[in-house]
Amino acid sequence: MFPLKDAEMGAFTFFASALPHDVCGSNGLPLTPNSIKILGRFQILKTITHPRLCQYVDISRGKHERLVVVAEHCERNLEDLLRERKPVRYPSYLAPEVIAQGILKTTDHMPSKKPLPSGPKSDVWSLGIILFELCVGRKLFQSLDISERLKFLLTLDCVDDTLIVLAEEHGCLDIIKELPETVTDLLKKCLTFHPSKRLSPDELMKDKVFSEVSPLYTHFTKPASLFSSSLRCADLTLPEDISQLCKDINNDYLAERSIEEVYYLWCLAGGDLEKELVNKEIIRSKPPICTLPNFLFEDGESFGQGRDRSSLLDDTTVTLSLCQLRNRLKDVGGEAFYPLLEDDQSNLPHSNSNNELSAAATLPLIIREKDTEYQLNRIILFDRLLKAYPYKKNQIWKEARVDIPPLMRGLTWAALLGVEGAIHAKYDTIDKDTPIPTDRQIEVDIPRCHQYDELLSSPEGHAKFRRVLKAWVVSHPDLVYWQGLDSLCAPFLYLNFNNEALAYACMSAFIPKYLYNFFLKDNSHVIQEYLTVFSQMIAFHDPELSNHLNEIGFIPDLYAIPWFLTMFTHVFPLHKIFHLWDTLLLGNSSFPFCIGVAILQQLRDRLLANGFNECILLFSDLPEIDIERCVRESINLFCWTPKSATYRQHAQPPKPTSDSSGVRSSAPYFSSECPDPPKTDLSRESIPLNDLKSEVSPRISAEDLIDLCELTVTGHFKTPTKKTKSSKPKLLVVDIRNSEDFIRGHISGSINIPFSAAFTAEGELTQGPYTAMLQNFKGKVIVIVGHMAKHTAEFAAHLVKMKYPRICILDGGINKIKPTGLLTVPSPQI
Repeated sequence: MFPLKDAEMGAFTFFASALPHDVCGSNGLPLTPNSIKILGRFQILKTITHPRLCQYVDISRGKHERLVVVAEHCERNLEDLLRERKPVRYPSYLAPEVIAQGILKTTDHMPSKKPLPSGPKSDVWSLGIILFELCVGRKLFQSLDISERLKFLLTLDCVDDTLIVLAEEHGCLDIIKELPETVTDLLKKCLTFHPSKRLSPDELMKDKVFSEVSPLYTHFTKPASLFSSSLRCADLTLPEDISQLCKDINNDYLAERSIEEVYYLWCLAGGDLEKELVNKEIIRSKPPICTLPNFLFEDGESFGQGRDRSSLLDDTTVTLSLCQLRNRLKDVGGEAFYPLLEDDQSNLPHSNSNNELSAAATLPLIIREKDTEYQLNRIILFDRLLKAYPYKKNQIWKEARVDIPPLMRGLTWAALLGVEGAIHAKYDTIDKDTPIPTDRQIEVDIPRCHQYDELLSSPEGHAKFRRVLKAWVVSHPDLVYWQGLDSLCAPFLYLNFNNEALAYACMSAFIPKYLYNFFLKDNSHVIQEYLTVFSQMIAFHDPELSNHLNEIGFIPDLYAIPWFLTMFTHVFPLHKIFHLWDTLLLGNSSFPFCIGVAILQQLRDRLLANGFNECILLFSDLPEIDIERCVRESINLFCWTPKSATYRQHAQPPKPTSDSSGVRSSAPYFSSECPDPPKTDLSRESIPLNDLKSEVSPRISAEDLIDLCELTVTGHFKTPTKKTKSSKPKLLVVDIRNSEDFIRGHISGSINIPFSAAFTAEGELTQGPYTAMLQNFKGKVIVIVGHMAKHTAEFAAHLVKMKYPRICILDGGINKIKPTGLLTVPSPQI
């Protein structure tokens, strides 16, 4: 959108026609209210941008089918100029074909298939009436009431020259005859009665009048969008006199921001559309008792109920005052509107109230999102970073870890997902119209998908859902449509309602990263492996809860499939999904496991206190989940989870890196910025699904163990030593081989608890020299090492049974470590 500049924002209201309450559509569902239909169709108007057109900003739905439209507003208009004699009020400006059509009433839930008469050629007629009024210096049809005006316009079909008849009717024929021939020709072309003979706008622009005028105006070319193949900086030019540019800079920095941003901030600063309209008496309230009918039949028919005058159309536009917003931002310095991106400084720009901003950054997310000044700074920063995408991709990731401003969420998600290139051209080439076998299922699913949201429940929203889903199905022939894909599409479509191509591109980038091969025709092996790893994650982080759920037979297959198949969009409303995915998109494909465990931990007390049937009932109607707490705990769980613990052989293969040295990333171990590493000899090996299911605790790779133990090789002696940067060890290695094997070579810092004598007949841990040390490490990562997988799995399962958290097994056992030269042999006793 363009900057606000000298314009203002205005609001006007109207009512959509109400539908009967006791009528359903052909699908058996209640009819979609007309206000929701209008709300969905209105969204396309927000995309129309031109320097010489007022910009539509927003539409909101109120009670009793009331709609309020917000748009760019200019106090001075053509009517003012006409009044000063230097226009526009309907229905005098309606084209005859629009009047002849009358009022359409939809009787079904489906949109009317009949083409509407209003279109570009109708606008040409309206332009002709406006130009006529400007030429003669008066408004037309002032002596006629509305019905007579409409009748007169329809009778123009019987005349030869509409222009002459209009001039004679208003006593201005002499004025018309004195006009230049080029002007009268233009008026006749515009005021041609039959639309089939009337010129289109493109044809009209070739008229001599416009060919003489058009060179005086700079041709407007819509700037390249963020995700396109064309260069966004191709037409950037600097003025020759930079010093003059600096002098011309307006100190009204807010006016330089887009109208969309200003309106968003106006709402945050306490702006209330309904209150503004009430103050100007556009909305008038009436006591409910005054709306009751005088007479009522048993069947519900009523009489004597006068029509409420406030429901009639009033085209008055109320100017929205920016005083409250400007007062709220009065302490924000000019430098906040132009943050420097190259400096390694705080992520919050400097301002006179910088201390308040710093304090706001530590507040809960829901409060930060309502803070006007904080959001202004974040919006400006993200706007500049996104304009520099993909060059500033790393900095976008850095700032997204702080938070993502809601206004910039759609584009930011696309950047985090790595969307690039000519997405519109690609989307346009996909056949979204030819019938396919999944059409029926899509039609069934869409009316049930997040229909509490007005935008997604509109017919326009349904049509967009249909196109994006079909585009994905058609463009992925190796995959199939599964129920839940519509829920997965919903967040992307909501955030990019006017950009289906971007919604499709985001969805196409999201699924391979987090749901790789989930939509295969036979996805049972993928789902089963995923659920097994999730079970191991529950045991890893909360062994007590894992033990209880396993004892009552409440396995993830019974509740978690909708969670992961839809990435929680099937169980949470959109406003919670936005906050959840803001963090999810910063993590790798294992982060959803942590979200799942965090949800269970919020329900922990109720789960532990109940049996199988009660747990089933609990999950059939999931209780309220604190999403901020869920995000917080998910991050903590993610940081405690070794990367290889969530290894899946059916996950997306790691992308090849440019680094061919074979050295692992130096990024922090528990870090979301570390991508999945390429496979090496020390990586985890795939095992059969049945073997994976038999193990309660997850496996970790040898290379993860080496990193966690902070072992390194020094010099040519291959002597393993500890890095000295950390004073406290992150984990304990428990070697369960017999003492002789342990003495021959073991991992530095490990303890030896032979499996054969580790537990009593009752399953308790045998007291020994290292029992106390094991107890002291309870709560930290404990890695079980041996040379038989069966023994290490049983030993780990015993510890889980004893409620030891963060227990894992070394994949491949001690034999994986032997070739590294990292085993140590104790010095002989003298």
